[in-house]
Amino acid sequence: MTRAVALVALLLTAAIFGFFYAWACSAMWGLDAADPRVAIAAMQAMNGAVRNAVFFPAFFLTPVALFAAAALARGSAGVAFGIGGAVYLGLGLVLTMAVNVPMNEALAAVAVPEDAGAAAEAWAAFSPRWQVFNWIRTGASGIAVLAAGIGLTLLPRRV
Repeated sequence: MTRAVALVALLLTAAIFGFFYAWACSAMWGLDAADPRVAIAAMQAMNGAVRNAVFFPAFFLTPVALFAAAALARGSAGVAFGIGGAVYLGLGLVLTMAVNVPMNEALAAVAVPEDAGAAAEAWAAFSPRWQVFNWIRTGASGIAVLAAGIGLTLLPRRV
């Protein structure tokens, strides 16, 4: 049971890391290169689409799985899973809910400006700050993946 929970924790943590990483190294750079009117509309659509049952487990259940693995594993492996859970919970999930989500909601309330200059100003007020916090949650999620991987390697081997 411990190994199965640990593998689920690793899988969920890797999934959310990959999600944040994709935003960091492709989606946002692509939107920054697009017409700001298109970028705003696309970001609004993507943020609306992410609220789904497929995304839910990776985003919300990752700390649950990591803390469950910590409780089951105990010892050094448990500490590693616990560190991963704490890092993701604080700098992944809570940071997202406290910073990125409110920024997304504010952008969702913006009517896409027809004027390219006004759209560029709106996008410039959003994208750089959003990306800073996305890199923080990406790094934290990467650390959590590493911690889960270490925890998994520290689990006792079956003979």
